[in-house]
Parts: sequence; C-alpha cells; structure tokens
Amino acid sequence: MRIYDLIAKKRDGGTHSREELEAIVNGFVSGEVADYQMAAWMMAVYLRGMTDEETAELTDVMAHSGVMVDLSPIPGIKVDKHSTGGVGDKTTLVIAPIVAACGVKIAKMSGRGLGHTGGTIDKMESVPGTKTALSQEEFFAQVNKIGLSVIGQSEGIAVADKKMYALRDVTATVSCIPLIASSIMSKKLASGSDAILLDVTTGTGAFMKTVDQSIELAKLMVSIGTHHGRRVAAMITDMDTPLGHNIGNSLEVMESMDVLKGRGPADLTEVCLQLAANMLVLADKGSPAECRAMAEAVIADGSAYAKCKEMFAAQGGDTRVLDDYSLFEKPAASYELLAEEDGYIVTNDAEKIGSASVLLGAGRQKKGDPLDFAAGITLHKKRGDYIHKGESLATFYGAADKFDAAAAEYRSGLVYGSEKPEEAPLVYALVTKDGVERY
Repeated sequence: MRIYDLIAKKRDGGTHSREELEAIVNGFVSGEVADYQMAAWMMAVYLRGMTDEETAELTDVMAHSGVMVDLSPIPGIKVDKHSTGGVGDKTTLVIAPIVAACGVKIAKMSGRGLGHTGGTIDKMESVPGTKTALSQEEFFAQVNKIGLSVIGQSEGIAVADKKMYALRDVTATVSCIPLIASSIMSKKLASGSDAILLDVTTGTGAFMKTVDQSIELAKLMVSIGTHHGRRVAAMITDMDTPLGHNIGNSLEVMESMDVLKGRGPADLTEVCLQLAANMLVLADKGSPAECRAMAEAVIADGSAYAKCKEMFAAQGGDTRVLDDYSLFEKPAASYELLAEEDGYIVTNDAEKIGSASVLLGAGRQKKGDPLDFAAGITLHKKRGDYIHKGESLATFYGAADKFDAAAAEYRSGLVYGSEKPEEAPLVYALVTKDGVERY
C-alpha cells in the first residue's frame, strides 16, 4: 500500500478504508510517511472532505496512536468538557467544581494556551504551588477522594494528533472540519470519560467564525462520539465578545472565583450554568431544569467554591490567593486605554483583544514561550456599551514597554457607532444525537 496511491485516492475524491487510514496515520507517527506526503494528504482532505464514517474511523486511529486512558478505577459516570477555544474563556475553572459539587466525577485533562486563545493549565499554574502534572495513580486517587482533578494532557495521548496539528499549522489546513473534529475527539476518546460536553465557540475570537460552521463541526463531533459509545452533546456559544471582563491567567482565576462566590459577571455566570447543567444531564442527574437548579444551588450554598479550593489544595496550590486576590503576583505596571470618541462600541474584535493580551505577556506566540501570570487586560466597556471620549475602555497589565503594541492591536479591532448594536445571544444552539435545538 503506497502512500502515493492513498494521496491520489483522496485527491480524486475517494473514501479511505480503516486499513488505509492506519497506513497513513501510523506511518506518519513512525516516520515512514514523510512530512511533505502527510501535508499533501491533509490538503487533499481539506479540498475533498471526508464522509462521517471515514472521519469517525480516522478519529479512532488517531486516538489509538497513543495511550488510551482507562478510567474504570474511578467508579460512576465520568464527564468531560472541551471548548474549541476563545478569549476570556475560563469556564472549566467554574464548571468542573460545580459539577463535582453535584456528585459527578471530573477527571479532566486540559491544555495550555497557544496564539490568542488561553489554556486552563496556564491559568491554574498562576495559583502559586499548583501542580498540573500528576501520575496516573495520584490523579485517580484524587478524583476518588474529592471527585475532581484537572491536570495537563499526557504526552502519550493521541500522539498522531500532536504531529498532525504541528503540520496543519504551517500548511493552511487548520480550518478543515474533518481534521478539527478528529483532532478534538481523538484526545477526548483517549482520555477515557463516559460523557463529553463540547463547547463549540463561534465568532471573531473562535476558529469557527459563523454559527452554521460551528453547528456543522458540532454535529460531526457528536456523531463521532456517539459512534464510539460515548454520550456527547455540544453547545454553540458566542465568542464575538470575550466572556466576563478579565483576560490573562491570574486575572481569569480571580473572575472564576467570583462566579463561584456568586458575584461574577452575568454573561460568564450564565454560560457556566448552562454548561454545568448540560454536563449534569449527560451524567443522568435529571432534566435540564433540575440540573440547572442543582448548579445554582451549589454556588448559592458555597459548596462549589469549597470544592474548587479543595482541588487546588490537593494539587499543592496556595489557596489563600483564592480568598485574597492581593496575594497574587503583581503586574510590573498598568495602563489605561482611553476611548478616542463618543459612541456605542459596535465591534470589539475578540481575537484582537486576545492578541493584545499575548503581546502583554499573558499568552504564547509560539510553543514554549514563558508567561507573565500577572499580565492581561480588564475590560471596562464591551460591545454594546456606550462610552465617552477619554473614558477608560480597558486596563492593561504587564511590562510598560509592551503597552504601545498591545494598544495598537486592541484598537485595530474596535469600531464605534451612533446606534447600539443588536445584542448577540450567549448560546446559539444545543446539538445532540437527536438533532439541533436553536435558541
């Protein structure tokens, strides 16, 4: 079976067998298939697409290219959540403790940030002392004891995906729906949870720029998960505007704790409650309304916040900073970004805001870049708000020599207008194996 023939088959619109997909993927992992051949094949997939069945098989082959985690030593239904990425998207730090406080086990592996999107593991490490690398024994023991652990993704998970993603990044094949779906779902299948809630973000700060694209991706991922015997649902959430007001690692931890303490921003709180409720539904905890009420109750009685502190403490974190934010590492300097005119904020491009936070040191431009945990942005005005010339749009935190570049990037995505823009919904749709429910 020559790789040349398999590239030609996909180029001409053919459908691969599992055996052919194994030859391509496993050959690439072993080095028998060269980078330029894999790049050619992925471009053929980008242009010609894949059937749903073919994508499900590709996902399974990628999942089995590395370690398949067996979570059976943890009794009960284990529920995972995955976001396709965004700006100010700190939902994991809120919903994982909520769901665990409701009695559902969360054994979660999360990633680091890259580009304009942040990563849960980086945010957790802004809490001094927090360990995000645990052995499998430590991970299982913690989940069995307190019902919750969030750790960094094992290097051995879905090995093919890491190699394929690095190549997609430099060959203009990142935005290919079958390749996105197989990348995300191969890691989720390999991570071992029984049920998976997908948060598929849409808008300027997301990979998928339109609701229809996001629904297409969500339907495919739900189909893949269902094909492999997992309970899967997907929420389509807005990422035209960052969630909450804070972007940056320790800033986002503070805001997440505010939600768990019952005093967080309304938009972030609402999205987190909907995500948590849908995770509880997947875990058979009740109807959507009952699960929503459970999520609200564990915030109100403080048990979700207590569960979050318990997780950080178990992983070595100094939980004093969660009660007293002044104990977090201080930024080197701050800067007020002022409005240049009166008007409504009609556009406030989330990707530009994310990129500005990266320029301040809150994110990485390339893998391995160091982070400034205290760097970031606090938004005072968002899309739809009215602002007067000279008022503060946002406060920047970080090294003073980075403010000019970050300000220019932020302003490049800002549009003022005389009329208030139409309000976008926080959640556009819910996708399950039974279909699409638009809100």
